[in-house]
Amino acid sequence: MSFSLTQDHEDFRAVVREFAEAEIRPYAEQWDRDHQFPVDTVLQMGELGLMGLAFPEEVGGGGGDFTSLCVAIEELGRVDQSMGITLEAAVGLGINPIVEFGSDEQQKRWLPDLLDGRALAGFGLTEPDAGSDAGATKTRAVLDGDEWVINGTKAFITNSGSSLTSLVTVTARTGESEISAIIVPTGTPGFVVEPQYRKMGWHASDTHGLSFTDCRVPAENLLGERGQGFRQFLATLDDGRIAIAALAVGLIQGCLEECVAYANDRKAFGKPIGVNQGVSFQIADLEVMAEAARALTYRAAWLKDQGQPIKQAAAIAKLYSSEAAVSAARIATQIFGGSGFMDETPVSRFYRDAKILEIGEGTSEIQRLVIARGLGLPVS
Repeated sequence: MSFSLTQDHEDFRAVVREFAEAEIRPYAEQWDRDHQFPVDTVLQMGELGLMGLAFPEEVGGGGGDFTSLCVAIEELGRVDQSMGITLEAAVGLGINPIVEFGSDEQQKRWLPDLLDGRALAGFGLTEPDAGSDAGATKTRAVLDGDEWVINGTKAFITNSGSSLTSLVTVTARTGESEISAIIVPTGTPGFVVEPQYRKMGWHASDTHGLSFTDCRVPAENLLGERGQGFRQFLATLDDGRIAIAALAVGLIQGCLEECVAYANDRKAFGKPIGVNQGVSFQIADLEVMAEAARALTYRAAWLKDQGQPIKQAAAIAKLYSSEAAVSAARIATQIFGGSGFMDETPVSRFYRDAKILEIGEGTSEIQRLVIARGLGLPVS
């Protein structure tokens, strides 16, 4: 069975690549150096239709498929992982929960700006003491009349504090044994966005901790049914794992292309270093990684588009692609030698950006746990 992209997908890839080469590549190193979230470029991504691409036309989306979203994430991630994760989080974590679980009123209020890329939304799941063990959520929301009163903290939340951010969907304990999701608009009293993190990588991505102190929002801001927050975010993460795999494919491809160009241009002992098998064999390995990661990722995306179960395929794609990306960045940095250790080179940025791919949207250990369960193995 073939999971080859259609001509429409390839034509779309060419459009996104042209945008990435013209509007992102020339500035990526500066954004990384200055830890700058490029608002104007993100707005351009919206104007290109990337935010609403994979959602039905009846809610205001572009009517595209999930595979197209993965193509876009891969192409952005090929030149700048920060812009790739900005798109992935905006769509998968920001918009998708509202499309999947939001009421008609919530969709009419929030989706127009989000789908058109005029605004961004965050998804507040992780807490200082609740990462992989998301069920250990301590943030609480108590119904007081016709309002939810929220108290707690969230950590490492993408797209949560930019000038474009209009809301964050927060998971909170609404009973001793239930977790629900609640929409909290930006600027709500009691909702504080903490200062930007000092991060190893993804310097141009917007990432903050959040705190809630007697933060009140209307009862109708409950997203979906009360007590269904855990089920909702598990479904959201399955989609997100495929999208992170696509981001990893972009990083591997970016490393490969940088190394091919460098091995042809860089000379040692009077010859291009690419003539040396010690270099050429490593670059061949990068090609194998890229092809294998791409095949696993787009198979999972195809299953999603076909309405088939994706949990196992998503975990496999995310696990392999993210770990291959870390290896690819290490190999690329080694091929570049001393130049690869300098932050001005793309491979240095890729090296710093790669590690989080093994952590976000479920660590490698969690992916192995999911895969083992899918095989019917006993798991404690």
